[in-house]
Amino acid sequence: MIETVWTGRGKRARAARAILAPAEALYGAVIAIRGKLYDWGIFRATEFSVPVLSVGNLSVGGTGKTPVAAWLASRFLEKGAAPAVVLRGYGGDETIVHERLNQGIPVIAAADRVRGIREAVAQGVDVVILDDAFQHRRARRDADILLVSADAWMGRPRLLPAGPWREPLRAARRATLVIITRKTADRSAVEDVKRALANAAPRVPVAIAHLAPGDLKSTATGQILPLHALQGADLTAIAAIAQPESFFKQLTELGAVVRPFTFPDHHAFTQADALNLAAEAGNSDFVVCTLKDAVKLESLWPAEAGSLWYVSQRLRIENGQEHIDRLLDNLVSPAT
Repeated sequence: MIETVWTGRGKRARAARAILAPAEALYGAVIAIRGKLYDWGIFRATEFSVPVLSVGNLSVGGTGKTPVAAWLASRFLEKGAAPAVVLRGYGGDETIVHERLNQGIPVIAAADRVRGIREAVAQGVDVVILDDAFQHRRARRDADILLVSADAWMGRPRLLPAGPWREPLRAARRATLVIITRKTADRSAVEDVKRALANAAPRVPVAIAHLAPGDLKSTATGQILPLHALQGADLTAIAAIAQPESFFKQLTELGAVVRPFTFPDHHAFTQADALNLAAEAGNSDFVVCTLKDAVKLESLWPAEAGSLWYVSQRLRIENGQEHIDRLLDNLVSPAT
């Protein structure tokens, strides 16, 4: 129902947004005052002995924070740094996903990010990545990467509760770098976002990243198949993520026949869920989900139902790589 209010184009959705407009205005005023209190130094941020990089967004829901943060952690490793990822850990799935994507990198879940960063520093890391912390200003950071999804772009950001935005687009001025992420959005959608950002935050550099499906992997055996194995296949596709339509569309664009099953973001799957999904799968060639869902479903999946497969997101920088390299180099080797 909330998604319908936020994204619907019908009369009822527009009426609901109109009714929520006063609450939206109040919310906007509160966050503006909070921001000014930090800007003026009345609310103080805690500093740390190692560089801190935040990866976040302005809206509720998926913009690719987890795959981008994990990709950045691997880039730091390549540069000889010892990174850690600190996140709130809501639902538990994102913590396990980070551990799966970057084995050996410390992943610390802490609602209090200041405590989480201190714990990371105590473990001997020399750079911290905060996953989903653009609004968490109590922890001072050395750089902020802001993600804006071209797939979710609707042209006119609406603040909570009338829309999914936590802050207006002009808050992008706080960012060190903006990365426009896309899964299935076309170039025109990306250009729309770029124009809006140029108006709202003209001095902030912009990069573009494509989140594309990676290999197809079995949770039971670890077997890896190339994506072309899905060409013409009948899929039962499961997604408990924000914007599940993008995931289903990715599978469709690979040539699969997709039967989608959607659950709320961060859904805590039960044994009954797994049994029902396995029964619904019937004679499907594959049962496919996201990595975020696989880490919760794999222990519940009935062995007699065959393999549960997952597709993770592979990140490719399409434009602005030089901005990302400069930012990471400055954090690893800050100017003296």
